[in-house]
Amino acid sequence: MRPAHRTRLVLVRHGQTDHNREGRLQGQVDIPLNENGRHQAETLARTVAASPPDVIVSSPLSRARDTAGAIARACGLQVTTDEAFLERSFGRWEGLRGEDIRSRWPSEHADWRAHRPITGLDIEDRPEVGERVAAGCRRLLEENPERTVMVVAHGAAITLGITALLGLDMRGFRGIAGLENCHRSVLEPLHAEPTEGLMRLLSHNLPPDFT
Repeated sequence: MRPAHRTRLVLVRHGQTDHNREGRLQGQVDIPLNENGRHQAETLARTVAASPPDVIVSSPLSRARDTAGAIARACGLQVTTDEAFLERSFGRWEGLRGEDIRSRWPSEHADWRAHRPITGLDIEDRPEVGERVAAGCRRLLEENPERTVMVVAHGAAITLGITALLGLDMRGFRGIAGLENCHRSVLEPLHAEPTEGLMRLLSHNLPPDFT
């Protein structure tokens, strides 16, 4: 997966949780991996170990941290955590299913589906999330030139981070599909220097057993 002497960013979504299985918004609530999620993480770890990253950084939430830990053990690396890669906060909606949100907040749910800002519910705005994640990624690449950096994070955070790193409109652009559990995407700086900020997407939604 990694050519020599190139700077690369690999974004990984954590393994499955019970909230994922039940269709509940997780946000920044610390929901652990379920049995299937732990199996997904171990499967991904075996795949990644064949061509390991140089650095592994994780969201501090346990579902991401434990996924990163499985990869790190397989690769002989250590995991550091960074709050830049926390999931998008969904405020009062965390823990709820889509149908519950739609019935209790129909107007706000319509705004959410249309990617419009939502006020009064402590829901983090899309551009804020994208810039937070993108800034964290750029910083890591600046600190690790010509290395492969793996970030283990969350579905919405990764989708919005990629959108920002590609220089696309984080409020209106909808063309990047969300990652499935323990799938990953690979990006490289668009220019010679990662400090220029923009990146290109090389691969998206690669499954755990992809070789």
